[in-house]
Amino acid sequence: MSAPALPASLVDNPRLDRWIRFLPDRTVRIATGKVEMGQGVVTAIGQIAADELDVPFQRVTVLSGDSDEGPDELYTTSSLSVEVSGGSVRLVCAEVRAKALERAALRLNCSRDELSVVDGQILQNGAATGQDYWTVAPELDLSQAVTGTAPVKPASAYRVVGQSVPRVDLPAKVSGAAFAHDVLPKGVLHARTLRQPSRGATLESLDEAAIRRAAKGELQIVREANFVAFVSPVESVAQAAATAAPNHATWKNARRLDPVQQEAAWLEGQKSDDRRLGAPERSTPARNLVTATFSRPYIAHASLAPSCAIAEFSNGRLTVWSHGQGMHPLRRNLAEALGLPAESISTRHLHGAGCYGHNGADDAALDAALVARQLPGRPIRLQWRREEEFGFEPVGPAMLVRLHVDLDEQGRPADWTSEVWSATHVQRPGNGTGYLLASEAMANPPPEVAPFDPPEARGGGGTRNTVPIYDVPAHRVLHHLVLRPPVRTSALRGLGALPNVFAIESMIDDLAARAGQDPLAYRLSILSEKRARRITELVAARANWSARGPAGTGEGLGLAMARYKNRAAYAAVVAAVTVQETVRVDRIWCVADAGLVVNPDGARNQLEGGIVQAVSWTLKEQVKLDENGIASRDWESYPILRFSEVPEMEVEFVEPAGNPPLGVGECTVGPTAAAIGNAVAHALGVRIHDMPLSRDRIMAALLKG
Repeated sequence: MSAPALPASLVDNPRLDRWIRFLPDRTVRIATGKVEMGQGVVTAIGQIAADELDVPFQRVTVLSGDSDEGPDELYTTSSLSVEVSGGSVRLVCAEVRAKALERAALRLNCSRDELSVVDGQILQNGAATGQDYWTVAPELDLSQAVTGTAPVKPASAYRVVGQSVPRVDLPAKVSGAAFAHDVLPKGVLHARTLRQPSRGATLESLDEAAIRRAAKGELQIVREANFVAFVSPVESVAQAAATAAPNHATWKNARRLDPVQQEAAWLEGQKSDDRRLGAPERSTPARNLVTATFSRPYIAHASLAPSCAIAEFSNGRLTVWSHGQGMHPLRRNLAEALGLPAESISTRHLHGAGCYGHNGADDAALDAALVARQLPGRPIRLQWRREEEFGFEPVGPAMLVRLHVDLDEQGRPADWTSEVWSATHVQRPGNGTGYLLASEAMANPPPEVAPFDPPEARGGGGTRNTVPIYDVPAHRVLHHLVLRPPVRTSALRGLGALPNVFAIESMIDDLAARAGQDPLAYRLSILSEKRARRITELVAARANWSARGPAGTGEGLGLAMARYKNRAAYAAVVAAVTVQETVRVDRIWCVADAGLVVNPDGARNQLEGGIVQAVSWTLKEQVKLDENGIASRDWESYPILRFSEVPEMEVEFVEPAGNPPLGVGECTVGPTAAAIGNAVAHALGVRIHDMPLSRDRIMAALLKG
């Protein structure tokens, strides 16, 4: 009999003691390499452990993102935390539970089948034995590798999984004690930076005297090649220095941009690495070809708090606290950038206010470390300014998506080609994909890396969700990975899923109109996937789709559906909108299938959060460029959805289909954007193909229509 396939996290971190410890205070400490970013993963993993071990949830603590103590699970990405890390914890706890019962049976000289666990206590035929996990733990060899052979609990035995347990990370966040920005170690020095305007730019002169006059307080200026930081025991002094510094710095060889590069249309025709995926080219000419082009602009993470890190270099050891998404990768990347042994660096996770992708958190960690190395023995708290956050974080790539669909005699897709132009969606540091930003300002910067996009086996990047879930006999993807975008791009929630789903679901609505059919009926006529059909029918019923009015009245109802990465959670969304000079989203209905839902309230929050962010992206957000780089550097030039604009939402899960859990953090963004696009098309009687669906685009579409 072959060994069971283990989750990747267990393959990479096989020792049991890397995951679980029984502590003297009679609690169980579970460690995970995944970090808490507001998705409730720490709570959900604690629930899984509590059920597999038969201990009260209150006895479980979860250590998240500690390079010294926890497993290396790379980055917290792609809605995989509960599925992969939670699945790993489930197997580890089942195995440790089995080992504990085997050891107790030897102690009690009884059959293993006579024993059970209740609240961490080991019972024999239902009676107390005086034994529990903590009495037998010293005799368990947890240095062994997990085998994955211990049976896990059936869903019918769950007591904590499936319950809306209050999230354990919220009290500290509400009280202001959780975020990296709120941590003030004794003797802390505050730091800000002067950012190198672009790779290859060199600092010719810096008027330090003028900067000190503007700072009006005790100030140290730390410089290493083209990296400059301003450090003070008083935060406002460091802030004033950094605000003044750009006016007193002269740079040479700074890159100049053309504002036209901010539009996705600019991508077509640029130098690219081209790939063809899927079905071979058709051998016969198209009979009834429909072609349409859709786009999304560059978008920012727009984290509510700018990036921040704390670093201390003492006695040859560097400790960094960061709200990045992977503490083990951060340790390796810092070691490479600083020329230090990885063993001399500890990286620990702190909460940050907003992320869902690769923002400036890791870059701020290197900034803080560079300052700490020059000022040893003092903790350095380095925070980016708002202008710096918008101007220098990696942004989500602009994408141009052109669909070519050949229809059969019934007006249904017979052949489908998705053609995508996009810069890379992954430039996280390390493994030859990217570097920490300040590395480029060093005397010997690392060489530029060749653009890379995740392979389709990991969900793809620009190609994510390019394959329709519908019944299409032949499908292919033409992927143009643009090699020299005007700005640094990297991971943002969902990667290419949102523009690809927006394009596919918009096309489905337009094909329905060509066939003279209702969009719901048309979808169901080409959709045999049972779970997808179920949620589509349910969300239509919730939204009273049958009462949908005629097009062109200014009020619209739109529907869209997708399965994230075509293998994670399913989400179907209906949006109700009112369109006058601008679009107002009045109401959203969502039905999702996420398999086993560990914490319903936490998972529902993820669906709702994805909806809100998608509304903002679809209606408002676009990075603007000028000749100096990113020009949208404040909340006025980069507006996001306001609380007053958040629509009413009805969100529900279908009855769980059992294990495994399917990641939900990113599954609603694509269907929400597409549902809004379809609702706006219904309201206006004409389609807007490019996001954001702004006032100017509404007017242009009406004039063209």
